[in-house]
Amino acid sequence: MTTHQGPRRRVPTVTHWGNYLVDHDDEKILDVLGYPDDPHPSPIGQALADSRDPRTRIAHPMVRKGYLDQGWQSKRTGRGREPFVAVSWDKALDLAAEALARVKRDHGNEAIYGGSYGWASAGRFHHTQSQLHRFLRHFGGYTDSDRTYSAAAAEVLLPHILGSDLYTLFLHTTPWSDVRDHGELVLCFSGVSPKNLQVVMGGPGAHTAPDQLRDCAKAGVRFINISPLRSDLPEYVEAEWIPIRPCTDAALMLALCHTLVEEGLHDTAFLERYTVGFEPYRAYLMGERDGQPKSAEWAAEITTVPAGRTRALARELAVKRTFIPIGWSLQRAEHGEQPFWASTVLMALLGQYGLPGAGVGHGVGSLHTTGFVGRRIIPFRWASLPQGENPVDAVIPVARVTDMLENPGQEFDYDGRKLRYPDIQLIYWAGGNPFHHHQDLNRLRAAWAKPGCVIVNEQVWTATARHADIVFPATTTLERNDLAFNTFDPYISPMRRAVPPFGQARDDYAIFGELARRLGFVEEFTEGRDEAAWLRHLFEESRARAAAHGVLLPDFETFWAGEHFSIAPAVAEQELIFEAFRRDPDRHPLGTPSGKIEIHSETIASFGYADCPGHPVWLDKTEWTGGPRAERYPLHLISNQPASRLHSQLDFGAPSRATKIQGREPLAMHPQDAEARGIQAGEVVRVYNDRGACLAGVHLTENIRPGVVQIATGAWFDPVDDDRSPGLCVHGNPNVLTPDIGTSRLGQGPSAHSCLVEIEAWTQPLPPVRAFSPPEIIFRD
Repeated sequence: MTTHQGPRRRVPTVTHWGNYLVDHDDEKILDVLGYPDDPHPSPIGQALADSRDPRTRIAHPMVRKGYLDQGWQSKRTGRGREPFVAVSWDKALDLAAEALARVKRDHGNEAIYGGSYGWASAGRFHHTQSQLHRFLRHFGGYTDSDRTYSAAAAEVLLPHILGSDLYTLFLHTTPWSDVRDHGELVLCFSGVSPKNLQVVMGGPGAHTAPDQLRDCAKAGVRFINISPLRSDLPEYVEAEWIPIRPCTDAALMLALCHTLVEEGLHDTAFLERYTVGFEPYRAYLMGERDGQPKSAEWAAEITTVPAGRTRALARELAVKRTFIPIGWSLQRAEHGEQPFWASTVLMALLGQYGLPGAGVGHGVGSLHTTGFVGRRIIPFRWASLPQGENPVDAVIPVARVTDMLENPGQEFDYDGRKLRYPDIQLIYWAGGNPFHHHQDLNRLRAAWAKPGCVIVNEQVWTATARHADIVFPATTTLERNDLAFNTFDPYISPMRRAVPPFGQARDDYAIFGELARRLGFVEEFTEGRDEAAWLRHLFEESRARAAAHGVLLPDFETFWAGEHFSIAPAVAEQELIFEAFRRDPDRHPLGTPSGKIEIHSETIASFGYADCPGHPVWLDKTEWTGGPRAERYPLHLISNQPASRLHSQLDFGAPSRATKIQGREPLAMHPQDAEARGIQAGEVVRVYNDRGACLAGVHLTENIRPGVVQIATGAWFDPVDDDRSPGLCVHGNPNVLTPDIGTSRLGQGPSAHSCLVEIEAWTQPLPPVRAFSPPEIIFRD
């Protein structure tokens, strides 16, 4: 970093990838430092130094030219294509308030979609979705979204079969310290990837996961990595790699169960006492209903894992204390509920639920916290900005945005309910980037042109901001005050402002407050508090809740003047859910209808969903290398999480840019697949299917299964509009390729990992990447 003459100050801040100390001079960010008690601070933090890049920041309120000139009569396909006009705050706020009032008057609040989704800020007060939802609920309500892109299928399924929500289960995950002391085998489905261990919602105060995994390996615990990617486990655990065909994990799990039952290795006493529904599942496994035993030989044709290896693995599982981490990526695929259900049943057949060092880790390897914080689970809820109740009961599964925009009034199934897509006339998005995390972006782009108005609060020129009618420039974490309390991590911290707002940017709270003033409910929205008053209020409420559980926090002034600290020493260890259940299932039943693990769920069976019946099954996929579509698109695309950023956040920062190849997102490819196509390392290629195409830079590696390629998500969407390359993202966003279909009628989660592509060398002149340059802006005054 270049030195700067002037007063140097230091403030604490918190991100989803960790806690940092930021040096500044009141105008510029000078340095970003990890805490001494964080053994492995994430290098993503260095991107904070680029957070005021004038090429990417939005400096003024903006209105799309066509909307400014013609309002609702403008050509809506101009979103993402037309220039913007810089306007005054009053002008932009007036336009937005008029649009909101118009939709409420003419169509009702159901016609407003405010299901804004994304990680947003790690701060407790300036959490953008909370601010938006509070604003819209006081305005009379809106159509909301349900669940997450990360884990929707699991979020819906697990309460049915284990009786707790996903996030409670991952707080109660088997601790890695128990695996070290009592475990013998870790069977990973989709791995425990080091890149994911940088991150947790609200940020890990100390990245201890790498050292805990090393301790397990040193203790003699054996790791097996079942994944198309060798990198899904760190090299230092010296894992056996079984490069399974993508999206076939459920078939392997079924075959493991078949071997256990066929050879009498399953724990019948455990099944009798702690589960329901084994008999219909057993009949399915043995082929009594369909004539096809789900044997190791059957699975070998699907998974390409040799039958002998599957049988040997089942026998090893039966005699070793086993922990089964299962990554969220497995359920982001067609029929994504099945591997999560099948792994649950596999552990039940082993009879090891509730034993030290054993169990299933639903999401272990997807986030830092899961399994790494032990039994010190925070026993109270931190205070947060109250959002109130939504007066409108319209809701959609979070990943069904395009379906909703395309099909107003259409009925659909979701978790046993019949729902209807509303007719959306206005979208208000804040704190997320659907043109990053949604699938089939070309289809979304077309559907996005249907509503009459799109309003976006944003800090930088993401594709979502570029596809808006009205854009409000928002402050970043380092440009405002906040505080950080984390349900999933014991560290808490003040977040003091380091630098002034960029340009004319305002806090989201100020933006919504001004809109509320225009719409007549400012007192209800603000409760008479400014930022400072809210921070003190949230801290004091949290302090009282903590004290009720014996956790004593300092007074606000002491807290605010300090840095991060951990409350872990004051938090008592808890007995985990499955430990208590195993000890006494009558006194500590699960929250399922039976109070037990539901191998067969009568509730799910009653829904009558062919794509998610009453117990785990194998269902053929629409898009996988074992099906006919592979004749045209023979490569399976894995679009997993990046190592150099969180999703698409700070893609313009130095850590992310350093990974690009000729300015494009890297694509990992096996050398034999590259050789077959005449492709060399470092070249730019066109990755395509019938949904779209993107450019990517080639990285050759033998640490990927042949026939599989990998592009991380998060490259800012940069579409080319000319007829020569329809649907082409020149920057490398893989979601131009992924299918926008639900996992099943049960979970309706995203199915991004069910994606086939073909690849060819790009022989034309390389188009420029415009993602990090502002759109055309007109200054009329």
